[in-house]
Parts: sequence; C-alpha cells; structure tokens
Amino acid sequence: MEAPALSMPLGTGADAADKAVRAPSVEEASAATEEPESPRLTDLETDTGSESKLPVENVFGDAFRNYEDSARQDVVSETYRDNHVNQTVAFVREMHERWLPLNHGELTIMEAITMLDQLVDDSDPDNDLPNSVHDFQTAERIRKQWPDHDWFHLVGLLHDIGKLMALPSFAGKHVTPQWAVVGDTFPVGCAHSDACVFPEFFKENPDHDHPVYGTLNGMYEPRCGISQLIMSWGHDEYMYQVLKKNECTIPEEGLNMIRFHSCYPWHDKRAFTHFEAPEDAEMMKWVKEFNKFDLYSKGDAVPDVESLKPYYQSLLEKYNIGGKLRF
Repeated sequence: MEAPALSMPLGTGADAADKAVRAPSVEEASAATEEPESPRLTDLETDTGSESKLPVENVFGDAFRNYEDSARQDVVSETYRDNHVNQTVAFVREMHERWLPLNHGELTIMEAITMLDQLVDDSDPDNDLPNSVHDFQTAERIRKQWPDHDWFHLVGLLHDIGKLMALPSFAGKHVTPQWAVVGDTFPVGCAHSDACVFPEFFKENPDHDHPVYGTLNGMYEPRCGISQLIMSWGHDEYMYQVLKKNECTIPEEGLNMIRFHSCYPWHDKRAFTHFEAPEDAEMMKWVKEFNKFDLYSKGDAVPDVESLKPYYQSLLEKYNIGGKLRF
C-alpha cells in the first residue's frame, strides 16, 4: 500500500520523476472534539527557571551530546554510520509505505511504554537506561517547570514511543534497525549538512552526489516551510502520525515537538534555515523548550513509574488517546 502523496514545488533542476514528492498525509482531528486553544510561547517564558538549574553532566559524568569520545562511542558511531549511509529519499518513501498505514496492531500508550523497557537507544551517548524510564523522566521534569500546561507533560511521556519500530516483539517481520528509528534527523532530498553529527559518513550515501538531491534546495523550494520537508525516517515522524491519525487533541505546538525534537541540525545548529517559513519561528521556540527537558532529564533519578501512571492516564483520557491506538 502506497503512502499518500503530497505535491510540493521542487527546486530548480528536478526531473519529471521527482515532481510528486511523497510525504505522509495528516488527518485532521475530529471536528466534534474540542481542542485546547493554541498556546503562545514568549521569550520570558522560555527564560524563566528552565535554564538556571540544568545539569552539566550526564549519567557517565561526561558532557551532554559528546560524539567525540563518549562512554558509548563505538555503538553510537556505528549507528550513525549506518544511518547516514542508508537514509535516502527512496528508503524514506519505503518506510512511509510500511509504517504510515498504521496496520501493525493496536496498543494503549501504557502498553507501548512498557514495551520500551526492552529498548536502549544505540544512538544516545548520554544514557544506557531503558527508554521507558526516560519517557517518565522527561515528563516529570516538564511537569515541575510547566505545572499549568498538562498537555506539555504528556508530550514528554509520548515523544519517544515511536521507537517501538525497533522491537521484534512489536514489529515482528517488519522490525526496523535502530539506525532507522533513533538518532538525530535531517531532511532528505537536499544537500547534507556538516551541522549533522558524524557528517563524514554522508559521502557514502547514494543521494549525496545526486544531481537534484545533492543540491542546496534539492527537491524543495526555498521558504517552503520545515513541515514540508521529508525527514530521515525515525520515531519522530512515526509517532507524530500515530497521534494525528488517532485524533489526539494535544495542541499542534505539542505535536510538532514530537515531530521535530530530533532535528538538532535545524533547531540547535540552525542548518536548513533557507527552508523556513515565517510560522516556523514560533514552532522552533516550542521545540527548543521541549529539548531542554528531553536532553537534561537523562541525568535525573529514576522515577516511581507506578505511582505516576494514574496522573498520566488521566491526561491520555483528556487528550483523546486513553484507549487502544492504531500503530
């Protein structure tokens, strides 16, 4: 089954075969469900409290996001090598067709999180705990700083659940290697950026010297908007689409945190800014605010997960994803 196509303008020099660029369709939330008012994030809010108490060391006593000589350097480097060599336009389209029909079974969010007890992220130099623990760490750190934004707490819980794709117990014959599930994301179909970690591995990617995909704009138009780019395949896009297609009512600002939280080359290093549309400035504020909690919660104490579940289940119910979801 083919993923629905999204037509978008192409950069100069695209051939006819590239004129329909596939991107996942997004189903709108049910009109019958009242969605919360779209929030605005001011500069004052981003500065209040959330920067002052950030840890300086990860669980290994090292700096965060150390990709040079971390305690997990070998496994992290190998994961990114495979990622950068194999994440092509053709591969991402194949993953859209495989995963975005959401025909891999039904789970509750709590069932999905429990399954993540089986996963340690091979791209992460900062943490070797199961991903289920990190989900609650992130959510609880957000809850302390943003007590009145309960949808934001829920984003912390949900953001990494798409990593289920790497678990044989969930994905079965469609199990996806970690290099196509975890790690930083980047747009495919345009020139690779040295702002990505391990950029030297891109030279072996078949799209690197492609006459269209290897150019600055590639198959896109300048200022088309970050949401119009096709990202390297991973848990971010998958979970975003799972939530949209299951009619989750978290504000779009929260859903975009999930969709772009791994795109560090954009929101942290400011690569690919020539594709930004005016509305992307507000989206990036929220993504960057979320990432403070995602990254720095990895050094926090392991929370009492069972005592927290009733609170987060109430939020799942509130935002229309309290039951079984299609994955």
